Amino acid sequence: AICRNMSEEDSGGSTAGAESGPRRRNRRGLLRLYYGVSGEDRTGQTDPTDINGPHFKVETYLDEVYKTAGLQDLMEQEVKMVREIKALDSDMQTLVYENYNKFISATDTIRKMKDDFRQMEDEMESLEENMRAITDFSDTINATLADKRHRIKKLNGVHGMLKKLQFLFELPARLNKCMEMGSYAQAVRYFSRASGVLRQYEDMPSFRGIQEDCGKIVDQLRVRLREMLVNDTATSQQLSECVDLLLQLDEPAGELCDQFLSRSKLKLEPDLNSLISKPPDASDADSAHEDIVEYIDRGGNGFLSNMSLFITSFQDLFVRRDDQGSAVASIAKPKMHAFVSSLVGPYFDAVRTRCVLEARSGESALLVKALDRLHRRIQAVQKLTPSLDIARVCADIILAAAEERVNFCTEHMRSHLSGCVMDVKQALTSRQRQLTAQSGSSNALFSDLLSTMQLSVTDKIKATLVSLKEFVAPEITFSNKYYFRTAFCHDWVSQRLVLGFIHHLLSMSQGYCEQTAGRDSVPPALVLIVSRLCLDFEQSTISYLVTLTDEMFPLLERGSLMTKPVATLCSTASQAARQLINHFVHLQGVNMSQMIRKSVETRDWMATVEPRSVRAVMKRIVEDLTLIDLQVGMLYEEGIRRDRSSDDSKRTWSYSQSRQMVKPWGYTPSGMDSSLLSNIQKLFSERIEIFSDVQFTKVSVVTGVVKIALKTLLECVRLKTFGKFGLQQMQVDCHYLQLYLWRFVSDENLVHGLLDEVMNSAVNRCIDPHLMEPSVVEVICNQV
Repeated sequence: AICRNMSEEDSGGSTAGAESGPRRRNRRGLLRLYYGVSGEDRTGQTDPTDINGPHFKVETYLDEVYKTAGLQDLMEQEVKMVREIKALDSDMQTLVYENYNKFISATDTIRKMKDDFRQMEDEMESLEENMRAITDFSDTINATLADKRHRIKKLNGVHGMLKKLQFLFELPARLNKCMEMGSYAQAVRYFSRASGVLRQYEDMPSFRGIQEDCGKIVDQLRVRLREMLVNDTATSQQLSECVDLLLQLDEPAGELCDQFLSRSKLKLEPDLNSLISKPPDASDADSAHEDIVEYIDRGGNGFLSNMSLFITSFQDLFVRRDDQGSAVASIAKPKMHAFVSSLVGPYFDAVRTRCVLEARSGESALLVKALDRLHRRIQAVQKLTPSLDIARVCADIILAAAEERVNFCTEHMRSHLSGCVMDVKQALTSRQRQLTAQSGSSNALFSDLLSTMQLSVTDKIKATLVSLKEFVAPEITFSNKYYFRTAFCHDWVSQRLVLGFIHHLLSMSQGYCEQTAGRDSVPPALVLIVSRLCLDFEQSTISYLVTLTDEMFPLLERGSLMTKPVATLCSTASQAARQLINHFVHLQGVNMSQMIRKSVETRDWMATVEPRSVRAVMKRIVEDLTLIDLQVGMLYEEGIRRDRSSDDSKRTWSYSQSRQMVKPWGYTPSGMDSSLLSNIQKLFSERIEIFSDVQFTKVSVVTGVVKIALKTLLECVRLKTFGKFGLQQMQVDCHYLQLYLWRFVSDENLVHGLLDEVMNSAVNRCIDPHLMEPSVVEVICNQV
């Protein structure tokens, strides 16, 4: 079948003859172009068996297929070839259809263009005929009027001259009429138009008479303009018109400049005096209720607006006048500068005073709005007088008002902090009894006070920053100025307000550590709360406030405002927190020490009766330590404790040690010296640091208080002499403390060691050292 198809194709191609050969080659070329097949053999080889090559030969290909392919291969090849032929036919039809539509469209377009061009050619021929007719008609008219053109031009000149002469002869009458009607500007224009001709022909009698008549009328006009210039009821526009007309009449420019400045000053001084003479607390109701925005608007719409009109008029009259020359401008400019400075100076002083007062009393939004309007007004005036640096003075006012606002906010924040501290003091005083009596129901008192105080301080800072953010709003014209953004954001808000307030808080907190005990001393509970506040500031609050400030008040250049001071502040906060917690331990230890010392020194230990109960001071010590443990636990974590032994072993250990200590004194007088035995025991025991720094944990804080209390008890015992029952009373007290104090400290051996030293000292200071039986001591302590 393949052979038959190829033979038919070859036979069909051979019978087509020479005429069909080029068409077939063209079709093959299109197909090669469509499928991207190159018509040249790039390898330089002529393979007759390559069915896609240009040198393909059917007979050679068939011979090769017959030799190499089997029947199954031939059938598959036939199917593949039929499929490719169908696909090629389909693509060819699609290509022919698409090109056919394009050819049809192109043919229609060409036919339409031919019609359009044919119509256009007809119109162009008609236009050419019309232009030729017009040209001929114009030539005819020129030829007809050539002789009369010179006469017409001459007559036209004579007519113009007659009109000018008529104007000159009618000029006195025109001037008188303008004077009667008050049209002084029209009269000046008439005279200025004719003055040159009159001066040129003044030697002629007729023109000399006209000039004399006009001169008399113009003199009257000058007098009237001078009268209008000094008239108090004349407006600024009328003053400018009078000066302009006098300058056109060749009046001296220097004299007119001085008169114009003096009259303008009289016009501007009432507006300026109204801004200076009315302070915000005046008795006038309108002035008393006038806010800063209304004040700035009143000055802008009145004084600054009139000042701008004056500057514009003055420059038009004397500086930028074409017919005056540079000599008048050089004289007028210094006078204008001195005049403007003499009026703008008091105005700026009044505005500065009012803005500073508003910065310490009003709202930031109103102040910023007023400063923005002032800045816009002054920028407009600055464009009129570039040589006067009034924009710098305005910038100084804005900076002064902004700085004063920041200072006011800083003082207000510090006052708020003092108020928060006083609120905490009052809350501690009012709820101290409740906390002592119902400690279980007031577990959250200290944590609530701390949260309230910290939230109040933080919210106050954020509210202050939000109010000051009005100064750097995008719509404020001066907010993007480098001089303002750097000073306001970095120097005042970041350094003075935020960092300065934090430093003030830390300094105030550290100042609590320097106050001695007295009537106005700081309560220990407040010291504890403030210590936790400083610790929270060091851990998170300072970084949060710094980040918030950087986001709300960015500089024009990228970078943090307070990168370096943060680490220093955090270190200071940590140091303040540590000083406060140590001071809290010191205060509580001093309170217990005073109570212990008074109880030991005021008792006669030689005449003490046989003990029947624990002394009340020991109960008070346990109660106070319980309260301290509760207070500290509200703010700080538990901390790490060493593993404790059981109560039974603890008690047995305690009394066995006590008995071993007593035996030598009570029953072997000739035995080892008790003081020597105590010193030997101290050599093998751990050294106890009484006033060491405590950690930020509940166990460490309460342990510090316990160490101070027991050390005080030890030193007081060493200074007293005990009888038999006095020693037994001390034994009962120490056992009671041993039963309860171990649960407050990080290591129970610390309590055991200090209480053993107390008992050792009591035994050494006793004249009859006989201890009470442990069972009796336990019974007495359990009765409490």
